[in-house]
Amino acid sequence: MVKVVGIRFRNAGKIYYFGPGKLQLKAGMHVIVETARGVEMGTVMTDPREVSEESVVQPLKPVIRIATEQDEKQAEKNRQKEKEAFKICLEKIAKHKLDMKLVEAEYTFDNNKLLFYFTADGRIDFRELVKDLAAVFRTRIELRQIGVRDETKIMGGYGICGRELCCHTFLSEFAPVSIKMAKEQNLSLNPTKISGVCGRLMCCLKNEEDTYEELNRKLPGVGDYVQTADGLHGEVQSVNVLRQLVKVLVEAGDEKELKEYEADTLQFKRRRGKKGGQELSKEEQKELEKLEEIEEKEEAEERAEKRAEQRQDRREQRTDGENRGDNRGENRRRDGRRDDNRRNNNRGENNRNGENQNRNDNRGGDNGNKSENRRDNNRGDRRRENRPQNRPDQVRDNAQRADQFRPASQTQQEGGNGQEGERRTQRDNSFRRRPRHGGRRDGNNGNNGNGRKPENTNEG
Repeated sequence: MVKVVGIRFRNAGKIYYFGPGKLQLKAGMHVIVETARGVEMGTVMTDPREVSEESVVQPLKPVIRIATEQDEKQAEKNRQKEKEAFKICLEKIAKHKLDMKLVEAEYTFDNNKLLFYFTADGRIDFRELVKDLAAVFRTRIELRQIGVRDETKIMGGYGICGRELCCHTFLSEFAPVSIKMAKEQNLSLNPTKISGVCGRLMCCLKNEEDTYEELNRKLPGVGDYVQTADGLHGEVQSVNVLRQLVKVLVEAGDEKELKEYEADTLQFKRRRGKKGGQELSKEEQKELEKLEEIEEKEEAEERAEKRAEQRQDRREQRTDGENRGDNRGENRRRDGRRDDNRRNNNRGENNRNGENQNRNDNRGGDNGNKSENRRDNNRGDRRRENRPQNRPDQVRDNAQRADQFRPASQTQQEGGNGQEGERRTQRDNSFRRRPRHGGRRDGNNGNNGNGRKPENTNEG
C-alpha cells in the first residue's frame, strides 16, 4: 500500500496522485508540485489515503510544499500574463494567416513554459508562429491542438437543460457516446435535440445508459406476443421503461382490448428484428448519419490526441531523465578522468622504477659476465699449468708404470714381439700428438701440413 493525495490543476480536470510526505494536507488546500510540464500549483481534492501500488503510476512524485501567500500572488500574476499572451498570439496568428482558433493561453507556475491551446479542422504548420512567439516571450513555447469538446470544457456554458455544462463542472474525462444510447432510451433521433453546445452528442446520454440497458432486459419489445397472468394472449403495443409497464392488445372473445400489465407478470419470447422503431424522414436520416460519422471521427481524434499527449509527457520525462543522466554521466566522466590521471601517474612512477631496476640488472649482468669470464680464464690458466709440457715423455712414463703392474706372462708375450710393441707405442704417441677437435697447426685451415684435413678425434 502507498499513501497518496489527489490533486487537480484546473476546474473539472483529472485528479493526479502525489506523495504527501510529512506534510499535513487537507482537501481544498493549494500545494506546489512538480509535474512533467514543470512546477505547478494545484488544489488538493482528496485527503491523504492509502491505495494499492498497482493503481499508482510510478515513480510517485512528492508534494514540494504548501502554497504560501507569495505563491498565490505569483499564480494571480501568471493569470494576468496569460491574458496579454493570448492577445499577442492572436495578432501573430492573423499575421501568418493561419486557419486556427485560439482557445486559451496557460503559463506554468515557474514561467518555464507557455502553452497555447487551439482548434482547427486539419493539421496546421505553425513552426514559424512558434519562432515568433519564442522571440517575444523568451521562454519555451508549446502549441496543442484540441477538439471541440475540450474547447467547450475550457470555455464553459449552459446546456439546453438550463444548467451549467457537465464537462465544465464535474466531468473529468469524456466518455464515448453513440446513437445506440439514444435509441436505447427511446429518445428523439433528431440531431438538433440530442446534440450539445459543442455540436456533438450530449455527454448526459451516457449517464443513464447502464440503467436503461438493465431495465430493457426485463421488458418485451414492441410487436412481441406475450401471455398474461389471466391466460390471455396479445401483442405488445408500447412499454414504459422506468415504470416497467407494458400495454398489450389482447383478444377477449371477438373483441380486442388494450390492457396494461406489469412486466414481471408476463411470459414472452422476444422475436429478433421485430423491435419497434421511429420513422425518420430522408433529411433527418442524412443528418443522423452525418452526426454518426462526425462522432466516429471525433472519437478517433480524441484517441489520437490522448496518444499524442501521452507521447509528449513520456518525451518530457525522458528528456528530464536524460538531463539528470547527463549530469551523472558528466560527474562519472570527471571522476573517470581523475582515476585515469592517477593510474597514468602510478604507471609512470612504475615505469621509472622499472627502468632503474633494469639499469641495476644490466649493471649486475655486466658484472656477472665479467666475473664469469674471469673465472673461465682462471680455470683455463689452471688447466694449462697442470697440462704436461712434454706429452710423449709422460706417455712413456705411464707405459713404464703400467708395465710394472702387468703380469709376467703378458710382459713376456709382448717382449717376444718387440718391434710390434714399438710400432704400437709410436702409433699411440702419434695419435695423442694430433691437435684436438681438428684445430689448426700450420694456419692452413686445419690442414696437417700435407693438404688433408685431420680426422675427428675424441680424447678420452
